[in-house]
Amino acid sequence: MTEALPGAVSGAGPLAGLRVVELAGIGPAPYACLLLAEMGAAVVRVDRPGGGRSFAEWHRLLDRGRHRTLELDLKTPQGAARLLREAAEADVLVEGFRPGVAERLGIGPGACQARNPGLVYARMTGWGQDGPLAGTAGHDINYLALSGALHAVGEEGGPPVPPLNLLGDFAGGSMFLVAGVLAALYERRRTGRGRIVDAAVVDGAGSMLGMLVAMAGAGQWRYERGVNLLDGGAPFYRCYACADGRHLAVGALEEPFYRALLDGLGLDGRRLPDRWDRDNWPALRQRFAAAFARRDRDAWAARFAGTDACVTPVLSAAEAADHPHHRARRSGPATPAPRFRDPAAAPAAPPAGPVPPFEAGSRTAPAGRRTVTGRSRTPATTPPK
Repeated sequence: MTEALPGAVSGAGPLAGLRVVELAGIGPAPYACLLLAEMGAAVVRVDRPGGGRSFAEWHRLLDRGRHRTLELDLKTPQGAARLLREAAEADVLVEGFRPGVAERLGIGPGACQARNPGLVYARMTGWGQDGPLAGTAGHDINYLALSGALHAVGEEGGPPVPPLNLLGDFAGGSMFLVAGVLAALYERRRTGRGRIVDAAVVDGAGSMLGMLVAMAGAGQWRYERGVNLLDGGAPFYRCYACADGRHLAVGALEEPFYRALLDGLGLDGRRLPDRWDRDNWPALRQRFAAAFARRDRDAWAARFAGTDACVTPVLSAAEAADHPHHRARRSGPATPAPRFRDPAAAPAAPPAGPVPPFEAGSRTAPAGRRTVTGRSRTPATTPPK
């Protein structure tokens, strides 16, 4: 059965005309296909008969934008044959089976590319198509654990904390799958032939650790949680509790931003210890924590609004939808990203006035911003000792 979907994409966007066949799955593969659809590709999702799929309701937003759906029993010769016909007319096929399953069904890359040599056959797994763990079950948390990424996330002295499934499934999986597909399509313009894209969450997560490993090699990162510059150890790059139990995120790395942070807190930097000496971090964290605990989150957000202190309220997903910046850009989980603009169009004018403070439940649209004297986009920083 074939079904045209309400709200399907119109074919506008840089990938307009691209034809994608998606074998319905969960997690990173559906999100990758959503991104392709939002960029203009016509994505046909192949569901099993009856539409049964694990966690189907969780994928409601990820499933949007499909051109149509097609129900096929790929375990039957008729279903496999129909899938091969779809692949013969497609530019990309995306599947998330365990290694070897597609081949056993007769719809692996060999069978598909024999009928369509230009097909980009994209495979999304956790462990990859080969290696000792290739056939083993796993989830985002397992792939992050083995990549080295999970070890780095959490409070000092505490256990590793899963960063939802954002870092593994979607960043380490979906984004690398999309990058591989687009690269293979670009190469096809020259060679006329498709590729097999082997995207594995464990590979993507490991790739993203490059800067951390380099910092460790330079003596500026310890393989301990919560004691480093970017993992909440630094007092000027962490979250603080406010009087109402909600939190603020502080990212005042560069010197002008740090000065703006101290100004907003009413602290005299000359009376504080050197922030780049790690031995001073516990004392500085205590000073900042005591200061932030004196006011509610939104009161602090109002105080820092429009400054370059790099202080923002920590919002729930429900609150984020109501923030003036997101409302102005109409951004959120149901909004395509990235955005493509006509190069001939005039750039959007920067805001002209102060940014209004955020208050939970506010519907105020932003009007502008103000800067801090001495503001610098690329100031030098001194590494912690």
